Amino acid sequence: MTASEAAPPSAPADGDRGVKVYTRTGDDGSSCLFNMERRDKDDDVFEALGDVDELGVAIGVACAHLEDPIDERGALLARLKEIQSRLLDVGSAVATPLGESSEWKRDRTSFEASHATTLEAWIDEYDAHLPPLKTFILPSGGHASARLHVARVVARRAERRCVPLIRRGDCVESVGVYLNRLSDFLYTAARFVAMRQGKAETPYKKAKAVGEGEGAST
Repeated sequence: MTASEAAPPSAPADGDRGVKVYTRTGDDGSSCLFNMERRDKDDDVFEALGDVDELGVAIGVACAHLEDPIDERGALLARLKEIQSRLLDVGSAVATPLGESSEWKRDRTSFEASHATTLEAWIDEYDAHLPPLKTFILPSGGHASARLHVARVVARRAERRCVPLIRRGDCVESVGVYLNRLSDFLYTAARFVAMRQGKAETPYKKAKAVGEGEGAST
């Protein structure tokens, strides 16, 4: 059971462990959405939820590699943690198919378009400090930067998983826009971290033609 499928249990009293982590209800290969509909765990909704969940974990790993503060007031680390919370909101939206959920549940799990606008402002802020790109950059720039690149490609995968749900009207378009913009933010953040930590980024180099350069056979 994920955080997007059900509300977390209330904190247990002293000496009481409260609700168990495991429920056994998914042992048959199915699980429950927020609207209480049960679906097979390989349903495309759960595939999307899994990738969104993995994205939040990937960002958490990147945060663990960041030397805080990487920028003024540790803003980047705080922003990455805020993004992790927004991804839980994305999961809630994905877990509430629009055409099969009550108005109350749709309203409760709505995802605002303004979240993507916030990412755009952060992208512009960090990009203003970066040298212009003259070629493709390979995932590099130290541990934290490389981890942000990993999160970036997970964001792309999560977006691809959500596209069919959005296309058929099961999920709001703002979720796809947010994930699309998030991959751009993570790319920019990775470059910004490499610059601030004094780590070199590895540029893409085109392969030499056969017979060109050192080591060519004669």
